Amino acid sequence: ATAVMRAANALACFFFLLPSATGFQVARPSPLLRARHHCRPTRRSGVAMEMSPFMAKRLNSVRMMFNELTERLGDPDVVSDASLLMKLSTERSNYEEIVDKYKEYEDMAEGLAGAKEMFEESGDDPEMKEMAREEMKELEQGMGALEKELTVLLLPRDPADDKNVMVEIRAGTGGGEANLFSGDLVQAYTKYGQSQGWTVRMVEETAGDDGGFKNAVLEMSGGPVYSKMKFEAGVHRVQRVPATESQGRVHTSTATVAVMPEIEEVDMLVKIDPKDISLTTARSGGAGGQNVNKVETAVDLTHIPTGIRIFCTQERSQLKNREQAMKMLRAKLYQMQVEEQQAKIAGDRAAQIGSGGRSEKIRTYNWKDSRVTDHRLGQNADLNKVLGGGFDDLVQQCILKDQQDKLEAMMAEQATQ
Repeated sequence: ATAVMRAANALACFFFLLPSATGFQVARPSPLLRARHHCRPTRRSGVAMEMSPFMAKRLNSVRMMFNELTERLGDPDVVSDASLLMKLSTERSNYEEIVDKYKEYEDMAEGLAGAKEMFEESGDDPEMKEMAREEMKELEQGMGALEKELTVLLLPRDPADDKNVMVEIRAGTGGGEANLFSGDLVQAYTKYGQSQGWTVRMVEETAGDDGGFKNAVLEMSGGPVYSKMKFEAGVHRVQRVPATESQGRVHTSTATVAVMPEIEEVDMLVKIDPKDISLTTARSGGAGGQNVNKVETAVDLTHIPTGIRIFCTQERSQLKNREQAMKMLRAKLYQMQVEEQQAKIAGDRAAQIGSGGRSEKIRTYNWKDSRVTDHRLGQNADLNKVLGGGFDDLVQQCILKDQQDKLEAMMAEQATQ
């Protein structure tokens, strides 16, 4: 029962905190109390009393890692290695906010201990008692707010969140209607990316016979793209009357969306053996001048062990098309590796938001009712708004739910400690 209450209280804190996670204004001790407290020995007894041992242990562990990384950044061997220096600096920056807020929490705990001591020693002085009581109230509120922030900051973070992505949209069941729906999704994602300030470009496409796309790959870059786009992975279903339907019957079609973070070669869990690559060239054809039409600039790349095939024609030189094809291959292989790891760790991935499982139906687009239903959230949205790229509200709700799930897991872990 205690564990359940802890989880419930933590979740209540989470939903209270998130809308203004960076906007907390924490009261500072008054000059008089600071002066009184400065004249007597200090003690950090408040931390262990106010915070659970589980959380304090994790925060102390983070601070230890932060201090070790700070020391390593001063090592001449690290300073002389630009790649390692950047990696360690990034890792240290991920801990910095947690360490700063924990230090702020400890300072408040110390101030609270001093305020309580002053209250006890104020005797019959009502003015001093009231001043100490007010100081205690402000510090306790500030510590409570900081603890909520620290709880969210300690949630596990996806290391790929800051990556650019490759978004692959494939027509599923429904023939030509599925191709048209894939085209609608390509347009929606292009507009969404532009609204986020990202750069969006088509890097691979296979047009449908009657419009739309049988297959399309978008490259989206310019920010922490994966942190949002990963929630688009899965099966998208459309219900509408096709233009070719003479009797007005509603047809159901699908498209699958795979979202893969762009991975540099140094990030690969398994290196790509050049002997496993089969590569041929061909003429690209289409617009682009005589070089594109007469010179073999297109690249047809196959990864033999997995059978992954990539045909890249977007660039005007063979070298750039080859680089683009390898980038897409790394993204696909990395996604396969991550999914294998998740399957081993989690077992059942179907319940995970944004896991990328293609059997996971995440949304239904209903033309008749002009409505989009997100099945993970149990929420509806306006169809035209979503197709126009205005679905960030749904993405934010998915982020909320993902963090809620992580928080519940952390509370469950705490209950076993």
